[in-house]
Amino acid sequence: MEIRLSDNQMNIMEKLEILSDAAKYDVACTSSGNQRKNTGDGLGNCVKAGLCHSFSADGRCISLLKILFTNECIYDCKYCINRSSNDVKRASFTPEEVCSLTIDFYKRNYIEGLFLSSGILYSPDYTMELLYQTIYKLRTEYKFNGYIHVKAIPGADKRLIEKTGYLADRMSINLELPTKEALSNLAPHKSRKNILTPMRLIQNGITENKNELVVYKHAPSFVPAGQSTQMILGAAGETDYQMLMVAQSLYQKFDLKRVFYSAFVKVNEDKALPSLPEGPPLLREHRMYQADWLMRFYGFEAEELLSEEKQNFNVLMDPKCDWAVRHLEQFPIEINRADYNTLLRVPGIGVKSAKRIVAARKNSVLDFPDLKKIGVVLKRAVYFITCKGKNPYPMKYTEEFIGRNLIDHKDNYKYSDGMVYYQMNLFDDMYKIQG
Repeated sequence: MEIRLSDNQMNIMEKLEILSDAAKYDVACTSSGNQRKNTGDGLGNCVKAGLCHSFSADGRCISLLKILFTNECIYDCKYCINRSSNDVKRASFTPEEVCSLTIDFYKRNYIEGLFLSSGILYSPDYTMELLYQTIYKLRTEYKFNGYIHVKAIPGADKRLIEKTGYLADRMSINLELPTKEALSNLAPHKSRKNILTPMRLIQNGITENKNELVVYKHAPSFVPAGQSTQMILGAAGETDYQMLMVAQSLYQKFDLKRVFYSAFVKVNEDKALPSLPEGPPLLREHRMYQADWLMRFYGFEAEELLSEEKQNFNVLMDPKCDWAVRHLEQFPIEINRADYNTLLRVPGIGVKSAKRIVAARKNSVLDFPDLKKIGVVLKRAVYFITCKGKNPYPMKYTEEFIGRNLIDHKDNYKYSDGMVYYQMNLFDDMYKIQG
């Protein structure tokens, strides 16, 4: 295939500055979820954890080279800095340049893998072919065995996506917005069908490949780390309930590894976009990640956390506490009798502490000091549990009383002067949701 890239005289580092900055709004990269050892004839390996916004045991930051192949785009999405109508500095890599950067940075121990996305150059097929050529060259000519996450281009030929899937560890396709109406209004060149079709293709390919690997152990792996997607939060007036319902549907119907939420950042002036005088809704984004974690690991469903009557979270309270104070009829629970799934629903009790409680009470009757040693966050849990039928403090079991006390805790997120909210990533989300 002849590569007709932009005719410019930029050197590779100038392109890197432009195209790494252009990729910063795509948050759909995380730990690899895949394990692959070096076979001895190539460079690097792939480990399950430790990629992108992570720190190793000795304090090193280990991450991905996160870039766009090009920030040129034929689409004119109203929320995107790289839309065709914007007058921004444009640049495009060649496959050789991406390979050279990846290998050079890897050898310097700057990165452990590559996250490669792109604007749409000429057409979806043309762009997907360039991404495939790049990854093929990196795997075959450069013998790179490290982690690679590639964006599939909606509307591209399915054969190109399939070929790329046998070279990448993870693939993702951004849903962008939770409703068809919002997509039509803010991204008129995109359609829900074009986004979901390759998502289904990848899901089916992963399933078929797993079955094939049962019979043929050495068959090539297809997207072994699974697929993910991203939705923009706060760009189209959507509610938290709508976002959660869409995310739940994607997990159930497409077996996604992860749905990412990106707080809308207003980079363009357009009457169709919200004004956001207080800046990007980063605290709301944080709450969505917490709620997502509850759905995936704590047994909650979207319809429990929110409803048609209550469509948004109380941003001053984490979603688990928000749910608990609205369902006080289920509390308090006796810590020495409640089953594991019930324990998981108690604010202040996480997956690890719930397992420790179940194990510890086989040998003794637990009291509040024991729970503190186990790791339960008592300043939240105390409102929802009893030990030996008792609670150490006199309290009113009302939504107003418990809600006020939970919000007043200094470690809860509150609007206050000087408070800084920041873009979430997997590892922040993971540690802050526990309990």
